[in-house]
Amino acid sequence: MRQITETVSFDTTGPGLHPITPRLAEWIAARQVETGLLTLLCQHTSASLTIQENADPDVRLDLDDAFAGLAPHGGPERYRHHLEGPDDMAAHIRTVLSGVHLAIPVAGGRLVLGAWQGVYLWEHRSEAQRRRIALHLLAE
Repeated sequence: MRQITETVSFDTTGPGLHPITPRLAEWIAARQVETGLLTLLCQHTSASLTIQENADPDVRLDLDDAFAGLAPHGGPERYRHHLEGPDDMAAHIRTVLSGVHLAIPVAGGRLVLGAWQGVYLWEHRSEAQRRRIALHLLAE
């Protein structure tokens, strides 16, 4: 077994689910790994990772709308923590609900995802951000 670790950066264009599957697939292919397990950790408290529908973009929009209802933006009238702006505490709540960690099997040199699944970096802040994701590949 061998282990490969790296931290990669992704630039978001603002809130929403940003597809990262192609970049992860390229990363796996460049390591020439046949079988393994890829673990991802988003190193932020206001963005998350998820595996979600990759065919209909309306799913991503509906998820954003649902989370906006669960954790709306707000200043001091809504949240104690508001020093970084009215979107920050809501972003923290959305991250807790959606998670920052994924583990994806690798077989045949490819990520093992379902036919309709893609990996997404979910930006919860209102502005574009640079996000870091730590990758750890345990491989044969």
